Amino acid sequence: MHALTLRVAAEAVDAVSERLAGDDAALAVSIEDADAGTPAEQPVFDEPGTGETARWRHARISALFADEAGATAAAAALVAADPGGELAIEAIAAVDDRDWVRLTQAQFGPSEITPGFWIVPSWSAVPADASRVLRLDPGMAFGTGTHPTTRMCLRWIARESEARAAPWHGVLDYGCGSGVLAIAAGLCGATGIQAVDIDPAAVEATRANAAANGVALEAGDPDGAGAGRHALVVANILATPLKLLAPVLAGRLAPGGELLLSGILSSQAADLRAAYAPWLAIEVAEEDDGWILMAGRAPSAARPRVA
Repeated sequence: MHALTLRVAAEAVDAVSERLAGDDAALAVSIEDADAGTPAEQPVFDEPGTGETARWRHARISALFADEAGATAAAAALVAADPGGELAIEAIAAVDDRDWVRLTQAQFGPSEITPGFWIVPSWSAVPADASRVLRLDPGMAFGTGTHPTTRMCLRWIARESEARAAPWHGVLDYGCGSGVLAIAAGLCGATGIQAVDIDPAAVEATRANAAANGVALEAGDPDGAGAGRHALVVANILATPLKLLAPVLAGRLAPGGELLLSGILSSQAADLRAAYAPWLAIEVAEEDDGWILMAGRAPSAARPRVA
C-alpha cells in the first residue's frame, strides 16, 4: 500500500477529501492540523469551547491507496485541478501493512451499534451492558465497524432483522473486509451466509472472526464463492466499484431480495440510483457525516439474471 500526503487550505478540506474517497477511490482518508506544534496552530474543527470562528488554517490529508500508481494518479489529478497552487503534495510513500493494522487497532475500541449490541475488538473487555456482542479482529483486513459507512450497515441489519417475521436465509457480503457485516447478519439469525473479497487477507480475517463468534459462513474470492441468489446482498465498498458491480450485485438477488449499499457520498446518490434502475429502485435509507446508505428490494417476480 502507498500513502499520499498533501497540505491544503482548511476551506478546501471537504472537497479534496470527498474527491479522494470518491473519484480517486482511496481506501482510507485522514485529516489533521498541518500547523500542529507551530505558532500557527489553531484549535481543531468544532472543538467544544473554542467558538464558532476558530478553525485550522491548513490541513494535512493522508490518503491510503492499494498501490503507488493509484496514489500518483490521484496526486496528479489534484494538482491539475488546483490552478491557484494552494495544494501541496508532501509525500507519496510505501506503507507497511503491519504498521497500518497496528494504527487501526490502537484507535479501535468497543462501539455500540444499537442499544445492547456492541462491536468489541478482541483486545478489549466486553461492556457490562452488552446483550449481543460481535468480537472482531481486523487482522490484515479493513473493517472495524467504526466508520460511518459500516455503522449504518450494522444499524440497518440489526433493526431490519428485528422487524422481520423470519431471519434472512441467504446472505451475501460482497467486499467483506473483516467480515463484520456477514457476521452481524449471522448473529441476528441469518443463515446461508457467504462472504467474498478480492483480498486473501480479508477472506482469512472473515473466516477467523466468524469462527470466534460462532457464525457459520462460507468465505472466498468473488470467482469461487457467492454464487446463487440471496435474500440479502450487502456491499460496503465505494461508489465507483458499486456502479460497475450493479449487474453483478443485482443478479445475486433472489426475487424480493434486499440490497444494501454503502461507501457512498451524499452527492453520489443520483449516480447510484441510475446505475441500479434497470434492476431495482434504490433510495437513501440513512445519512451519517456526509456518507449515505442506500437500500432497495428486487421485484418479486424473477427477472433474467445478468452475470
